[in-house]
Amino acid sequence: MNQVSGVSRTNEEAEVLKGLCDWVKVESPSYDRAGVNRMMDIASDAMRELGATITRIPGRDNLGDTVTARMPWGGDGPGILVLGHLDTVHLKGTITGPLPVRRDGDRLWGPGIYDMKGGVYIAYHALRRIVRAGEETHLPVTFMFIPDEELGSPTTREYIEAESMKNRFVLVPEPAQDRGNLITGRWAFARFLLTTKGKPAHAGAFLNKGSSAINEMANQIIRIEEMSEPDRNVTFSVGVINGGTFVNVVPAECTAQVLAVAPTQADLDDVCNRMMALKPINPEVPFKVKQGAIRPLFEPSEAVIGLYTMAASFAKEAGYEPGHGMVGGGSDGNFSGALGIPTLDGLGLCGEDFHTHNEHIYVSSVLPRCDVFEQMLRTLK
Repeated sequence: MNQVSGVSRTNEEAEVLKGLCDWVKVESPSYDRAGVNRMMDIASDAMRELGATITRIPGRDNLGDTVTARMPWGGDGPGILVLGHLDTVHLKGTITGPLPVRRDGDRLWGPGIYDMKGGVYIAYHALRRIVRAGEETHLPVTFMFIPDEELGSPTTREYIEAESMKNRFVLVPEPAQDRGNLITGRWAFARFLLTTKGKPAHAGAFLNKGSSAINEMANQIIRIEEMSEPDRNVTFSVGVINGGTFVNVVPAECTAQVLAVAPTQADLDDVCNRMMALKPINPEVPFKVKQGAIRPLFEPSEAVIGLYTMAASFAKEAGYEPGHGMVGGGSDGNFSGALGIPTLDGLGLCGEDFHTHNEHIYVSSVLPRCDVFEQMLRTLK
């Protein structure tokens, strides 16, 4: 079992948990540019202290910046890219409301602690162990911190793909699946923005003179979600809807966002074709579908399975035996995996209920998962 020289496992765990909780206490929902950039400042300072050279790309569309941190060893050739995001789905104020940072035995709660600040932090700590030992990795190591992953990485996909192409391997410390399993593939995802345009009128005096944008959207949502085929893992879901101004006004506009999941390329093509072919149900209410961010299909390859086999051997030494497989949740690993770059995902912490107010990690997974990540950094060549 690995240890930081001169520091017991108990003390090391306490150090890691304190650092992680400090990160979690900085709320960074995707749309809060200031909050995300505070996290980028913290991550930049942490990596700079390890000797990394920091490159920061200003955000666009009012989203946060992208930070790349390169370690000064391993030469200029292809190396290891550690890919993680620092934005979360938890709105500002969550930490003082339904999801405060708290611990009860082996469980530790907090906004984004499982998805995925915990994973990013143990990846950073694994590298910190190597630096503290005065050692280097065989390959150059680059960390890339993403500000908009929870939105589908609409402003950063090009940066992720460009950086991935420079590297031999990509390690993604997204949450582990099923209490420890690693991820060797991910289904494809497509997002769509729906807009309906109604005709306003006084809802009390002249209801019959208006045409409701919300009514049209409600009918469209039912139709869209009924296209799901859960037995085939093809799903359509509406997660955001906005419309109307006052209850006594027939709503003139409504918008909604759709997330579609497809386990194969043929399914993804079909999903996109079906969404873009949708027409108004009420001909008096214009209806528009705009395609948004796409996460391409990431399928396992021989090289990906090789990465899993290596990680599984290190995990066995650390006391656990993870399985692997393709999963339905998307990540920035979709981009590198789809490019054919050997990508191992799900290297983060074990936990439960990400994207909810019960999001938590298992403290007992922190150091064993860090052990595996450290050995991957040390061994890959």
